Formats: sequence, C-alpha cells, structure tokens
Amino acid sequence: MGEIGKRTRNIFDSKAKEPFKLSRSRLENFLRCKLCFYLDRRLGVDQPPGFPFTLNNAVDHLLKKEFDIHRVAKSAHPLMEQYGVDAVPFEHPDLKKWRENFVGIQYLHEPTNLMITGAVDDIWVDPKGELIVVDYKATSTETEITLDAQYRQAYKRQMEIYQWLFRRNGFTVSNTGYFVYVNALKDKIAFDKKLEFEVKLLSYTGSDAWVEKTITDAHMCLVENTSPAPSKDCEYCAYRAAANEALGK
Repeated sequence: MGEIGKRTRNIFDSKAKEPFKLSRSRLENFLRCKLCFYLDRRLGVDQPPGFPFTLNNAVDHLLKKEFDIHRVAKSAHPLMEQYGVDAVPFEHPDLKKWRENFVGIQYLHEPTNLMITGAVDDIWVDPKGELIVVDYKATSTETEITLDAQYRQAYKRQMEIYQWLFRRNGFTVSNTGYFVYVNALKDKIAFDKKLEFEVKLLSYTGSDAWVEKTITDAHMCLVENTSPAPSKDCEYCAYRAAANEALGK
C-alpha cells in the first residue's frame, strides 16, 4: 500500500551505487502510465492507496496451506489430477521467501542496476524438473471466467515476469503456467455464515521476451530529468488534470 503525500525513501537516484528495487507491480505501473511511474519511483509521489482485499487474502492463505499439505507429501493436489496436470507442488527452502511481499524472488539486472522482484503464490514441478508458475485469483461472478478480459492481460504479464525471474535464477521453467481461480457462488438460498466456492484451473502459455526491454525502458524513464507524458487511459492523470482545471491551475 502506498504512502500519502511525498515520501523520502524508495526514490530512484542515478548516482546511487546500491541496486534500486523494482517490483513486478511497479513494472506493471510503468506499462500502464509512465507519468505515474515517474511520479512514484523518481519523485516519491505514489498513487492513492487502495483498500486491502481481506477476503481474497484469506482465500490465498488457505490455498497455500492446502497445497503445502501436498508439498510435504510430494503428492498431486486433486485439482491437478482433475485437469490432467502431471506435476506436484515444488518444495524448495526459499519458497517462503519467494512468497513474501516486498521480498519475493529477486534478480539483479546488471545493465540497469535494477533489482527486479516478484512474490509468487505457488510453484509446481513436472516430472522433467520444469517449474510451473502458479497464481491464485479470487472473484465472485456469474459469468464464465476466462483470461480474455482487458484487465486480465496484466495477469498474463504478471506470470511472464515471474517466469523470467525464475529463469534468471537458474531454474528451468515451463512456458505454461496456471491460474487457480476461486469463484464465490451467489446462487445459494442463504448465506448461513459460509461462502461456497467453485475452483477452476486456467492454463496460460506465455512469453517473457518483452520483459528485458521493459526493464531497460523503465530505467531510461527513471534517469530522465523531465517527466514523461501521461497515458491517455490513466484515470489518475485524468483526475489530476480535471482537478487542476477546476482549480484554475
């Protein structure tokens, strides 16, 4: 969650020798709007913080516990068997760190001195030793869940950055990852102090070929002394422009 007002830490300095951390979500912000990214990482003015998705976080926590039972047993989860995925949850001493927000799996991109980070939900492994990136998603909808919606294109990029990070850390990674989609059902007669869910596994075969250039472009943006133009689709920039116009600025 971002800070309110201008901050004095986590600001890019081209003269600094220490690597500058740039998370997967901040790279996504760069792709959405270069001006908002510049304001945040270069000038210390972040977007207003969003509200925490506590129910989603609870589902995420419980899914991790459930898959961890099979991780210890080195067995396939029933969802894997249902969808014909020949894999088991991957056991690794760094898994807890890879899952931790603000830590995650990291890789120093030496040409830019940017430390790219990303916190994953889960990693599976197939019989060939290839790692499979897995992301948990929770929603409540009566429509068919697919990855075609415009806002879900960011989910695909999220997975591809994770795949890139694991490859840069020396792992063999499958191009195909999975989204464990948990959908809270609304067709029940009453609440009765419980939610019932439908769980669906969506596969996605992606490519991380775009990641390297995006990191380089983000670095070029950060080193500039003039701010970039706002994205025409950015709601934050549209709000700022409308507010300034209303105030006569």
